[in-house]
Amino acid sequence: MRSETPVLPTANVAFGAPAPSRFPIGWLAPGDRTVAQISIVLIGVLTILRFALAAYLPLSFDESYFWLWSRHLAISYYDHPPLIALAIRAGTFLFGDNPFGVRFIPLVLSIAASGAMWRSGAILIGGNVGGALACGLLNATLMMTAESLGATPDALVLCAAAVLIWTMAELEQTKDSRWWIAAGLAVGLALFAKYTAFFLCISVALWLVVTTQGRQWLKTVWPYAGAAVALAFLVSTIAWNMAHNWISFRFQFGRVVEGHFTARYLIEFLAGQIALASPFILLLGLAGLYRETFGNRFRGKLAFCVLLIWPPLAYFAFHALHERVQGNWPSFLYPSLALLAASVFYADRAHWPQSRVLRYSAVLALPVGIAILLAVYIQTVFDVVPMGYADPIARMTAVGIEPVMQQISDIAHKNGAKGIATTKYVVTGWLSFYLRPHMPIVQLNEDYRWLSSPHATREELDGPLLYITQNPRQEWGDVARHYSRIVRIASLNRMRRGAVIDSVNVYILSGFHGPLVGRTP
Repeated sequence: MRSETPVLPTANVAFGAPAPSRFPIGWLAPGDRTVAQISIVLIGVLTILRFALAAYLPLSFDESYFWLWSRHLAISYYDHPPLIALAIRAGTFLFGDNPFGVRFIPLVLSIAASGAMWRSGAILIGGNVGGALACGLLNATLMMTAESLGATPDALVLCAAAVLIWTMAELEQTKDSRWWIAAGLAVGLALFAKYTAFFLCISVALWLVVTTQGRQWLKTVWPYAGAAVALAFLVSTIAWNMAHNWISFRFQFGRVVEGHFTARYLIEFLAGQIALASPFILLLGLAGLYRETFGNRFRGKLAFCVLLIWPPLAYFAFHALHERVQGNWPSFLYPSLALLAASVFYADRAHWPQSRVLRYSAVLALPVGIAILLAVYIQTVFDVVPMGYADPIARMTAVGIEPVMQQISDIAHKNGAKGIATTKYVVTGWLSFYLRPHMPIVQLNEDYRWLSSPHATREELDGPLLYITQNPRQEWGDVARHYSRIVRIASLNRMRRGAVIDSVNVYILSGFHGPLVGRTP
């Protein structure tokens, strides 16, 4: 007798068709239409919570930095292409210069990403139930929450990746060549937001070469037309870099070889992704990735999701061996991860592997993911456990900054300061957004961050100026080379419920000497 090891098939159910009995767990009724209804309610509640938290939570330092970009629009910037600045400008035009206005467009795009995920799950996994699972798992990750309520380029790329997966799924299902144009638009918008979008280009190219269905398209003009649409979004970024000595490309791509060998950052990267995905969603996603890679060998309907994960995952693992990989960098992989997790969750019970780990993961994935989200929400809003500097959300966002800004304003008035000097974009952004009444903010260094902003005038630089810094020892040289008199007058603590989050030092500057320097963002 021949013995065969069963593999988990990918479900093939038309959108809207009744789902077969494929759930390996008892608390979801096979084929029950209420699954989709419950998922809609769940996703709706999570989305409303994101909107509410976006209006409540003060800006992170990166958000205030990007908000400053939106005050001086340009065709590109030092760190990223210009889409995030345009998105923030649109949101603040509608709702004003407040956290909700800054975050409005990314919040709306999170709804678009959810819709794309639902449709992708319906096509690739199995009807409305498959779509509900994929969409629900994505929304239950901390990564989705963190990125969609923050006004950062990652929020835009995550949405673009979800839309790209949907367009490729529609392309495979319908064989309608016009979906290549939609795919080109999705990739192009991602390229218009962040350089990690180049991985999307690599994944599409691999799909065209590695898969049978992809190679058939190479004989037509349509993939090349889609590529032309995508590359059109790079024109402004390339033109800006040509005019500025390729400074952005040198900064971003120079990171590839920075640092020295260490396992520390790899461990840190893995731990961060376990928290951001939640353990059981990540485990299901990796199980799906393994099955589709080594079981189906890129022949399944989820082949594009697999190819969307492997190239950036290999790069991030390599990068983490010599330099830190920020937790948000892999955010655009999460739509694929959620679909792969949902495909394992949805597997035919007759072919379910004899693995208690996967069975328990399927039971716990959504409840544990949602529990982690609720715990983070409660801690963020109510500070149940006062953590001070150890609280990453409070430290990265401007929690407790209003009293500090009032003290700075009072000190400036008392000392007759004409403006504020800084040497770090973090401080520049928060002062520009939160200081009332507003005063000229002059960053004395890092001109490359403010190339679209005007130079500080001699009158502004002559001062006297208040100098605000979090790290005086590291940044002292940038000030001392321009001012002959630097006097420390205060140290101010940003606090929450009696715990210190961080501190800033306040100096008075006078005796400016030397050429004009700095920008007034």
